[in-house]
Amino acid sequence: MGLFSFIKNAGKKLGIGDDDAPQAEAVKKELDSFDLGTQNVEVSVEGDKCVLKGVVADQTAFEKAVVAVGNTLGISRVEAAELKLAGADKAAEPALHTVKKGDNLWSIAEAYYGKGKGAKHILIFDANRPMLSHPDKIYPGQVLRIPDLSEA
Repeated sequence: MGLFSFIKNAGKKLGIGDDDAPQAEAVKKELDSFDLGTQNVEVSVEGDKCVLKGVVADQTAFEKAVVAVGNTLGISRVEAAELKLAGADKAAEPALHTVKKGDNLWSIAEAYYGKGKGAKHILIFDANRPMLSHPDKIYPGQVLRIPDLSEA
């Protein structure tokens, strides 16, 4: 674990110009804007790979940090092998879903939690806040964290 794949041509554009890869400073500023407790995280960009190093409070902050930077236009991989949890040896493998054309949070919830459990879509929405501002504003190529039902 530690290397996560994203779609390079999908995500939020940071800065101006036609550069494929965003600048590390812009990615760090965007990450910090979500107020996830990532002030002790260093961000570097190597081509289309973003490297995260440092310490976050818990598994949720770890997963949200990976998703937040990975859903940036020009980033295709996030390396988080050196992103540690406070008071823990290493983070658990997160459940991530790449949105496909026609997906909505209801159908994603049913795919992960079982038929008839689409109403659990609100858990997925909440697990991806503040990066998601509205349940209907997801797009193909976006990566979402899928929380375990025990997080409910």
